Amino acid sequence: MPKKKRLPAGRVALILFLCQMISALEVPLDPKLLEDLVQPPTITQQSPKDYIIDPRENIVIQCEAKGKPPPSFSWTRNGTHFDIDKDPLVTMKPGSGTLTINIMSEGKAETYEGVYQCTARNERGAAISNNIVVRPSRSPLWTKEKLEPITLRNGQSLVLPCRPPLGLPPPIIFWMDNSFQRLPQSERVSQGLNGDLYFSNVLPEDTREDYICYARFNHTQTIQQKQPISVKVISVDELNDTIAANLSDTEFYSAKPNRERPPTFLTPEGNTSNKEELRGNVLSLECIAEGLPTPVIYWIKEDGTLPTNRTFYRNFKKTLQIIQVSEADSGNYQCIAKNALGAIHHTISVTVKAAPYWILAPQNLVLSPGEDGSLICRANGNPKPRISWLSNGVPIEIAPDDPSRKIDGDTIIFSNVQERSSAVYQCNASNEYGYLLANAFVNVLAEPPRILTSANTLYQVIANRPALLDCAFFGSPLPTIEWFKGAKGSALRDDIYVLHENGTLEIPVAQKDSTGTYTCVARNKLGMAKNEVHLEIKDPTRIIKQPEYAVVQRGSTVSFECKVKHDHTLTLTITWLKDNGELPSDGRFTVDKDHLEVADVRDSDGGAYTCVANTTLDMVSASAVLSVVAPTPTPAPIYDVPNPPFDLELTDQLDKSVQLSWTPGDDNNRPITKFIIEYEDAMHEAGLWHHQTEVSGMQTTAQLKLSPYVNYSFRVMAVNSLGRSLPSEPSEQYLTKAAEPDTNPTAVEGLGSEPDNLVITWKPLNGFESNGPGLQYKVSWRQKDGDDEWASVVVANVSKYIVSGTPTFVPYLVKVQALNDVGFAPEPAVVMGHSGEDLPMVAPGNVRVNVVNSTLAEVHWDPVPLKSIRGHLQGYRIYYWKAQEGSLKRNRRHIEKKILTFQGSKTHGMLPGLEPFSHYALNVRVVNGKGEGPASPDRVFNTPEGVPSAPSSLKIINPTLDSLTLEWDPPSRPNGILTEYTLKYQPINSTHELGPLVDLKIPANKTRWTLKNLNFSTRYKFYFYAQTAAGSGSQITEEAVTTVDEGKLAGILPPDVGAGKAMASRQVDIATQGWFIGLMCAVALLILILLIVCFIRRNKGGKYPVKEKEDAHADPEIQPMKEDDGTFGEYSDAEDHKPLKKGSRTPSDRTVKKEDSDDSLVDYGEGVNGQFNEDGSFIGQYSGKKEKEPAEGNESSEAPSPVNAMNSFV
Repeated sequence: MPKKKRLPAGRVALILFLCQMISALEVPLDPKLLEDLVQPPTITQQSPKDYIIDPRENIVIQCEAKGKPPPSFSWTRNGTHFDIDKDPLVTMKPGSGTLTINIMSEGKAETYEGVYQCTARNERGAAISNNIVVRPSRSPLWTKEKLEPITLRNGQSLVLPCRPPLGLPPPIIFWMDNSFQRLPQSERVSQGLNGDLYFSNVLPEDTREDYICYARFNHTQTIQQKQPISVKVISVDELNDTIAANLSDTEFYSAKPNRERPPTFLTPEGNTSNKEELRGNVLSLECIAEGLPTPVIYWIKEDGTLPTNRTFYRNFKKTLQIIQVSEADSGNYQCIAKNALGAIHHTISVTVKAAPYWILAPQNLVLSPGEDGSLICRANGNPKPRISWLSNGVPIEIAPDDPSRKIDGDTIIFSNVQERSSAVYQCNASNEYGYLLANAFVNVLAEPPRILTSANTLYQVIANRPALLDCAFFGSPLPTIEWFKGAKGSALRDDIYVLHENGTLEIPVAQKDSTGTYTCVARNKLGMAKNEVHLEIKDPTRIIKQPEYAVVQRGSTVSFECKVKHDHTLTLTITWLKDNGELPSDGRFTVDKDHLEVADVRDSDGGAYTCVANTTLDMVSASAVLSVVAPTPTPAPIYDVPNPPFDLELTDQLDKSVQLSWTPGDDNNRPITKFIIEYEDAMHEAGLWHHQTEVSGMQTTAQLKLSPYVNYSFRVMAVNSLGRSLPSEPSEQYLTKAAEPDTNPTAVEGLGSEPDNLVITWKPLNGFESNGPGLQYKVSWRQKDGDDEWASVVVANVSKYIVSGTPTFVPYLVKVQALNDVGFAPEPAVVMGHSGEDLPMVAPGNVRVNVVNSTLAEVHWDPVPLKSIRGHLQGYRIYYWKAQEGSLKRNRRHIEKKILTFQGSKTHGMLPGLEPFSHYALNVRVVNGKGEGPASPDRVFNTPEGVPSAPSSLKIINPTLDSLTLEWDPPSRPNGILTEYTLKYQPINSTHELGPLVDLKIPANKTRWTLKNLNFSTRYKFYFYAQTAAGSGSQITEEAVTTVDEGKLAGILPPDVGAGKAMASRQVDIATQGWFIGLMCAVALLILILLIVCFIRRNKGGKYPVKEKEDAHADPEIQPMKEDDGTFGEYSDAEDHKPLKKGSRTPSDRTVKKEDSDDSLVDYGEGVNGQFNEDGSFIGQYSGKKEKEPAEGNESSEAPSPVNAMNSFV
């Protein structure tokens, strides 16, 4: 009896019956067979269990199945029948169960949210799909929130929260600035898994106003943006400067640098935490620490090691990731944060749970009537999944009874099945983390044997190798297989044969006598089938003479031999390889039958050469190594650029051509590729050589084209691959005959420089272009629109001619022709020009002003007649100035006009940067190339009220235990009628925290106010601003302290507080204090010494740096103005609140002044040439002078008040 064994994976799988060791059938995927066999449905394609859809597109829920006869489809939704015929938006694909819900035409995706399940049914059973949970993707907006600016000291830690909206699926988080550039991250600054941005310690360069968290929802391709977060980091220098500026001469404190500190964890909190992850997912553990210097993170696993090939570190080692996590990865993981001052650790206890996964999924069964079989469904998970069975989509407990089946946990046992036992069974394995659903059918068939292998198949095998003869079969019950050799041979039972369960006959070692015809016979109780195949045994291919190792000299020839013997019935192919690759595509390599020859061997030819002999059944190879050595040394050739040509000769001398011949010099072992010919004009440009032409390296003569009236000399240079030779000796000179000019002057123009002239200019010809002696120019002109004849004049040695007595700004036709002693050049081209311009005669009329807002006005005017312009229209120019109320008379020493120019024929323009609540006057003038025309009558207009500037000063006097008195000066620019002042103040405790804010209204006629019932020895911060009918102006801030109680020191600033103003202290008589008397004496002595030094320097002729001081205090009226892009922005008089510059000081009287500053027009124009575009957008600037707005220095360097934060929020 032949031995039986299984084929490797990929062969037809067979299932053993549980009760009887009879193999179940699997239907082969043979098209002809499938057409005849009845088969229950099988789900072939379905949508994912968690199906997130795009609400902007139609919903497509897939369900495809196969079966015989073709199955019909039905759907349930949320556990009940889904009647698609009643919903006009739902259609089912023909011959398929796939649903298409047309929500693009009408309807909403949310309407169709739910749990869907597809059933495919035919007469043999019903298969069901997974529960498909359909949910539309969501990308909600960020909830609005008020984000206060964050101010902190250098070195402190910081966490910027993101808190993205909950989307479906969850968004991808990243941080960028308002220029859409990703914020740089490092060991010090990084983004956490929750999207927050963590700073282990902050640096001054972290100061910015645009920390923006973005959430990208990939499913809908949308990005949502959180409101920007402002962060300001105050350095130690800024703290010290601010403190020093606000302490009296007898006090001294300094902000110490932020102390280094050991690490502490920003996330997670505490010493321990727990983490749960599902099997097969990515386990992500995160630890982010703060400290100074920046801590470094390390990871270990307690009682174990981290898996080598599955462990990755992200986010500068702050995140540990383990992919394809399994139950073995459970345990305690420890993250350690360490810097130079210490270390801290956190333990994360990881538990790996598991959704159900298959150990053995049920497989389809094909049985014949009366046979036995089983369906086995085994799954694992954590916790252990529960196994339940369904029959044709119905729980098996309520399904129709089948006496042939028996349920035993995860197994269904079938005994003595009949055709009615055919059904589709579903196995459901589920736990709290998910479920698995598998369909497996039981198909009871009665089919006689069929052999699927093609008849008379020919198998060719090399001798002494295995031979495999196929006999694919099908039948129900499972047929038995026998093999026979020859027409009358008996069944093969010798030990030299192996019969596989799939019907294949294996001959482990085929010999010549194995050749012949073999017959495969399949039998079951319903019949018998047989098939014949043929086997031929071929001789193996052998290399009888292999190539041999060779050592050859460079430049010689080498040959390799490779003789092969093979079966004469097979086709032989011999291929040569070099170093296991193809031979170089070089003519030096020649393959001839069984030889390889390499001519002119080079160093690069060394290596391994392999002869490969192929037939359709086998392949053999053999190799040999070629070594290349240097030949006997020979003198090295000289390689260089060519020697210069010589023996230059001119022949065939004609008026406009000549033939040049030469003898080449030595090429120095590199072929000459070309010759370069140059010429010299000894008459016009002696000593300068010009390129004439190039010819091939094979030529030694050249026909040269010549110009008239040139004294030629020629020279030749040879070129090879190494470069150019030296020039040859010059040829004899050859003077060509004179001729009339070939060309006329270029760049001809006609422009007037005065109202009564026309200036004609041109680019003259050079000597080479003159073609003869006596070069002159005939200049001609006439009016374009007149009937006059051409006027002309002949000039020489000039490139300009002025025609006087012309009308103002009249078009002229101009031409310039060259001539010499021989004749004229061809007729020149005619160019149009204009005589000179004069000032415009008429002013624009009907000037109208429309006031847009308190800082912007629009001006309209009627254009002037074109004839009155008397030149090229450049545009219109508006002069405007602040005028005395009720009078247009101006004192020019105090009123400075401002100018805006609008290009072209515009008849309107915008005046930006006006002062609110002001009286203005303007006029308009037309501008041409000559200058401005007369001004239009002055038009006056008034601007409405605006918000005021900040009060000019604010100081606190007369501090007592429970009161403070405030004095102030009104705003330098009220921009209207003041209605009232607003005072807001709040206490500041010793930890620099702000108390409740008090709001107080003060009449506009007051400049002094006393606050009573305050707390003693308490610091207060004040915010003060004025109001007009247009709104509130910029605020000014100040701080002061009520006097201390008896026995307490006044004005002590905690050394760790970063900023603050000087404190008012309880008044004491310091004139009687010894330390005060000593200090005054020291100051007097110092002043005396300084006076003596100054007197000595002055007597020695020393000079004070008056020029530097004058430069430092330059007249603000002549300060340069900045340029901008010329587009309008918002018009607002509110001033920015900027921190004190480093090194600035508050005046000793504790008064902070706001300097006057005009509204700037630098965002709109460019001086006299400032212009507006056609749409009214400004592209010019002022020519009038104005002060450059000084940097404000009246604000505290502490954290901004809530009022500031609210007003500055965008």
